[in-house]
Amino acid sequence: MADYQLKVWRQSPLGNGPGGPQGLFETYAINNIDSDLSFLEMMDLLNEQLINEDKVPVAFDHDCREGICGACSLVINGIPHGPEFRTTTCQLYMRHFEDNSLITIEPFRAKAFPVIQDLIVDRSALDRIMQAGGYISVNTGAASDANTVLVPKQQADDSFVAATCIGCGACIAACKNASAMLFVAAKTSQLSLLPQGQPEKIHRTLHMVKQMELEGFGNCSNHYECEAACPKNISVSYIAQLNKDFLTSSLTNKEFEHQADCLNDGC
Repeated sequence: MADYQLKVWRQSPLGNGPGGPQGLFETYAINNIDSDLSFLEMMDLLNEQLINEDKVPVAFDHDCREGICGACSLVINGIPHGPEFRTTTCQLYMRHFEDNSLITIEPFRAKAFPVIQDLIVDRSALDRIMQAGGYISVNTGAASDANTVLVPKQQADDSFVAATCIGCGACIAACKNASAMLFVAAKTSQLSLLPQGQPEKIHRTLHMVKQMELEGFGNCSNHYECEAACPKNISVSYIAQLNKDFLTSSLTNKEFEHQADCLNDGC
């Protein structure tokens, strides 16, 4: 059993809760915590304690608690998802923290991730990036049709690794520029590496990058903090692939526009 001091970010968008609309840190003492409890279970106990004290509980996001969805988006002691390598917050256990230690808990920080309340941020910007082009417009067909197009094993493996991205946003929270390049690179690559994703590759890349810029995400400056914070260990090599695809798509798209102009102008 261990005791902790929790320094928690409190913020209410309506201004009628702890911290008000600007937000502030509040410190809470929590005692007799079993080392086998998960971090989110400890947060549950904190909220029970606050409710018993007639105080407003801490709002935090979670869903599967199995490391699948990435909803448990917390920055713990300055690190997205906490100090353990390749884990989400829900996979973090209290045995990873020393007795009587101070634990700082805050939301993901990014201009494109406005705080909803306390530790919950609005990550719908990632959904809008996906809506801009993160799909393929083909009929799926029957089960047997999956084997009609041969895919080289290396491409299939690379696509599968990119597809493991859970879209949690840890890469953005870790980046000093709040860049979404690793997320976009993974989501474009998982489709563009496969034959089924080739027909829309040009427009997919251009539209998703454009939407990323419209959402207010920063640019990549190659510090690799995104890869270090990613719970699924997505490699920055996908960013290099995205840059290559974006350059090719931009040049190709200009050729298409020039051809269309020539048809219209009769050149």
